[in-house]
Amino acid sequence: MKAEHKEVNAIVLDVLLKGHPEDPRPPFKREPIIQAIGLEQFKLLELVPKNNVSIELYDKVYIGDAERDKIERVKRRIGYNDLTQTARGELPFIIEKVVKDREPDFVAFFNKAISITPKLHMLHLLPGIGKKLMWEILEERNKKPFISFADISARIKSISHPERMIQSRILEELQDPDVKYHVFTTR
Repeated sequence: MKAEHKEVNAIVLDVLLKGHPEDPRPPFKREPIIQAIGLEQFKLLELVPKNNVSIELYDKVYIGDAERDKIERVKRRIGYNDLTQTARGELPFIIEKVVKDREPDFVAFFNKAISITPKLHMLHLLPGIGKKLMWEILEERNKKPFISFADISARIKSISHPERMIQSRILEELQDPDVKYHVFTTR
């Protein structure tokens, strides 16, 4: 499980040029809002763009501590239920892209996952992995570490798309505020 750090980059989920529609203030008093997801810990964020900057869905924006070119400030961290319908609709596609882009990180999860309790292994937290499949994964990685999603699929016949298991778990962690274990996200 990851230690909490500031996100440095984010992907835009929605652009609300007239502010959030549920903001009770009149539209002329609202500031523009960008809903985004962090690339490292999948934090859901509201950002305030700089004036006269063009930002679109799927744009990667820098939100670190150095000079930012498109974002004025990180307004706040939000939960899944705070996302607009557009942001919720785009979220699975953006998570899919991030998981593909960060494939080595997630393959490393299969290689390094450990037991959480005597009866629960981190691999069990992925949808579709029970005890039998977990043991098969552990035996294969002990022979030789996995090198890619394709390698996992080739060596573990019952896992045709390991990246989808990761994507589903990330979505579950974001959608369910009561999920006990956060493997890929932070509370």
